[in-house]
Amino acid sequence: ISALRLSVCVLLLLCAAENSNGGKILVWYTEASHWINMKPVLETLVDRGHQVTVLVPSASMFMNSSEPSRFQYQPFDVDVSVKDIEKVFDDLLHFSIYEMDFMNPIQIYMTFIDLTKNNMNISLKFLDGVVKSETIMKKLKDGNYDVLFADPIYPGYDLTAEILGIPLVLSLRFSLAHYWERMCGQLPAPPSFVPAAMSKLTDKMDFSERLFNVLFYALQDVVINQFILKDVNKYYSEVKGTPVTHCKMLGKADIWLLRTYWDFDFPRPLLPNFKFVGGIHCRPAKPLPEELEKFVQSSGDAGIVVFSLGSMVKNVSTEKANLIASALAHFKIYKY
Repeated sequence: ISALRLSVCVLLLLCAAENSNGGKILVWYTEASHWINMKPVLETLVDRGHQVTVLVPSASMFMNSSEPSRFQYQPFDVDVSVKDIEKVFDDLLHFSIYEMDFMNPIQIYMTFIDLTKNNMNISLKFLDGVVKSETIMKKLKDGNYDVLFADPIYPGYDLTAEILGIPLVLSLRFSLAHYWERMCGQLPAPPSFVPAAMSKLTDKMDFSERLFNVLFYALQDVVINQFILKDVNKYYSEVKGTPVTHCKMLGKADIWLLRTYWDFDFPRPLLPNFKFVGGIHCRPAKPLPEELEKFVQSSGDAGIVVFSLGSMVKNVSTEKANLIASALAHFKIYKY
């Protein structure tokens, strides 16, 4: 009997040791393609024994707390409608696709600032539903989470991690002019050979291009800090009760996961807490539907072109679809 008891105790200890590897992960809300990319990562975390809880707003285009999933949801109320969110995204999309080509640089910046400020006002209303809700904050504190995982598209993740006293892990592709990485994460970016994101420059620059790179960095820093993040800094300071900036809070992030490969990027200095995780959201390909498979096979040696407009474009007119198809038809297939 004593030997049997000893065996049971050893078995229980082994089970406890295996389960202790799992952690409790709180996931910040996000939207559109950011949520689509995040879901496979969360499912993998569940596969590895972690408990995942996702904050989900009452109004969202893509997130739905009622849909069946392998992770848990923590809903919270927001004073925003789905139409408000769609309008913000539609305005940004229309500006980037149709309007920028017909504006001078000053008009582009002024329009971009206005659109981004509108988006930020919506974002702060989302944040109200978390940090200004005693019920939600009590649930989050009682949850005893080990880490907060966030895509930094919506602010407040850093503030919430600070309030809860837990580590912060970020997942992002890049920020405009690498502002978050440089100014908040302290990632070095010498303008002599590190082109600013969205500047259309490469790491091979002549003197005039380097000068443009310096000015591009400086301009983005002023625009982002003085216009886009001004209200966020004020919001953070009110919640904390002391003057604080979004960038200072963001700089406390423990790990930055960059959704690209190092050899796809231009050479630049890196810090130990910046990790390349390109393809982290990818999964094995599924078989094509029968009709689409027949179409692909019928192309023969000519092949096909896969074209995507992203997660936000829902409808394309027949005229525009034919225009896109006629342009893609001019692509030449090269054999090696």
